[in-house]
Amino acid sequence: MEGLEASLQKMRTAGAGSAALETFRDHYERLGRWDVGMLPESALEPVEDVLDLAELPLDAPDAEVLDSTVVLKLNGGLGTSMGLTGPKSLLEVKEGLTFLDIIARQVLALRDRFAARVPLVLMNSFHTREASLAALRRYPDLAAGVPADFVQNRFPKLRADDLQPVSWPPDPELEWAPPGHGDIYTALQTSGMLETLLDRGYRYAFVSNSDNLGAVPEPHILAWLAREESPFVMEVADRTEADRKGGHIARLRDGRLVLRERAQVPEEDLNAFEDVRRHRFFNTNNLWVDVEALARALDRRGGVLGLPLIVNRKTVDPADPASPEVIQLETAMGAAIEVFEGARVLRVSRRRFAPVKTTNDLLVVRSDAYVLTDECHVEPAPERGDRSPPIVDLDSRYYKLLRDFEARFPAGAPSLRACERLTVVGDVVFGRGIVIRGSVTIEHRGKGQLRIEDRAVLEG
Repeated sequence: MEGLEASLQKMRTAGAGSAALETFRDHYERLGRWDVGMLPESALEPVEDVLDLAELPLDAPDAEVLDSTVVLKLNGGLGTSMGLTGPKSLLEVKEGLTFLDIIARQVLALRDRFAARVPLVLMNSFHTREASLAALRRYPDLAAGVPADFVQNRFPKLRADDLQPVSWPPDPELEWAPPGHGDIYTALQTSGMLETLLDRGYRYAFVSNSDNLGAVPEPHILAWLAREESPFVMEVADRTEADRKGGHIARLRDGRLVLRERAQVPEEDLNAFEDVRRHRFFNTNNLWVDVEALARALDRRGGVLGLPLIVNRKTVDPADPASPEVIQLETAMGAAIEVFEGARVLRVSRRRFAPVKTTNDLLVVRSDAYVLTDECHVEPAPERGDRSPPIVDLDSRYYKLLRDFEARFPAGAPSLRACERLTVVGDVVFGRGIVIRGSVTIEHRGKGQLRIEDRAVLEG
């Protein structure tokens, strides 16, 4: 396989560790066999009975357990879909604070509450590392005797026509791609972070995305995890129609839990995959991992967990559709649930799942539909009770990019505390102190901009 050897040599030249090399080899060889982890409906059973977070005892973890826990945040994203060029986690998201500000303050509040060391560790990319670490220097008390970060691996992009590593002289950085967040396990090992955590007495890791503001370490989950001696716990939430195209949790015929992503579904099974009444739970990407169990699994498998392969087809320059088509080999970190004997799922509410993927999400979180607590938790406003967050659909022609979005909300977000749905079609600018109630659609089909005047109250 000339393409494989050329890719491995390219990685060696770039300084890749042995586990990263062997993981890429595994991915490439499976690609050659077209072994992309397909999961037909006939191989699965729906997951029905799931323990709920509300059913857990309200025990606090022993001080020793909490003191052996690390908060690990995936922080490699640049937010390019919103037009950002720096780390997405440095975007101002609530009351003048960035994602990273909020995360740091959450960890410090947890330490104060339980008098535990609880380090914060970031998995950065080469693109996010420098700026993110500079931002964390505002919180010198975060230091807890372990490095503040480690860097995820990079895999060569492969030409779709011959599976050779692509060459792109106009920008050689575009020849590389992150191998999906499933790389976290390999990167922990190749960076030396896994060994450091074990050497310094850390046993558990709470892993989540830095852009999910609902993902805060929950001591009751930690106490249950330690008591049950579960090696891996995935937080899942109820699927809705809005989630039908996303991955879901299922069970193999032999009883093992698996995460099934859309890319693993045969065409004839798409209807069953999207049936949210049949497959009821999706992965929030909030994971609890026994670090010792992870080290044993990596050792047993020669550093290669063998997670299901995701084949992502793009162009080498995402901004240039005429550039060569490439394949990126990726995995999902939640797919590791099938690796661990005794892995569990835990049903949680959407309070623990508040990701900001688009400016639609950003508007909701910046609004008064969410509040910032004394411990820096971002939670739904009490007035909303158990209702889901408002659904916002802004016209992507005018609001997709952050600079355009902020130009149309110059005075900040409107009040969405009593809003169920806000749809905006056309170019609309919002004044100060606007209140949206119920379900509201604003359409502007004319020329120029429509301005919603200050202190307007709009009701469906």
